[in-house]
Formats: sequence, structure tokens, C-alpha cells
Amino acid sequence: MVSRGRHGGAPAREDELRRDERAEQQVPALQGSVLPPPPPVDYGVFMQGLVQAMQTQAHTQAALQAQLKAQICLDGAYERCTAGKS
Repeated sequence: MVSRGRHGGAPAREDELRRDERAEQQVPALQGSVLPPPPPVDYGVFMQGLVQAMQTQAHTQAALQAQLKAQICLDGAYERCTAGKS
């Protein structure tokens, strides 16, 4: 008979799987209070808020770009400001 180096003849892999299964069964349940479920989400309100935030961001970006362009013009880079305007 071929010896596998273990008593009982079970392969090492099967033994490890059984040991892992026993360890999972012995893990104690978490103690403490259970949190209530989160409130339901009104996706219509969520989407309205998201659209409003995106519009605000777009307006802010446009204002910052205009401000930067005005600053470039004031700093003496007039040719860059008027390039393409005829």
C-alpha cells in the first residue's frame, strides 16, 4: 500500500477543507445591536438633486473660465484674448 504520510489515508487537501468547514461553523455570531434598514430612496428626488448639482457645477465652471479669460486679458496677453475674433 502506498503511504501518503498521514494516518487514515485521506489526502491533505480534503483534510484542510474539512478543517476550514469546522472553523466556519465555530465562528461566533456578531454581538451588539442590529441597525435598522435604511429608509427607502425616492429616486425622483435623488435625480432632481443630481441634475441640480450638475447644473451648478457647469455654471461654476463657465464662470471660472470667463474669469480666467478676463484675467489673461488684464495681464497683457491681449493677442491671446482676441485671437480668432474679427
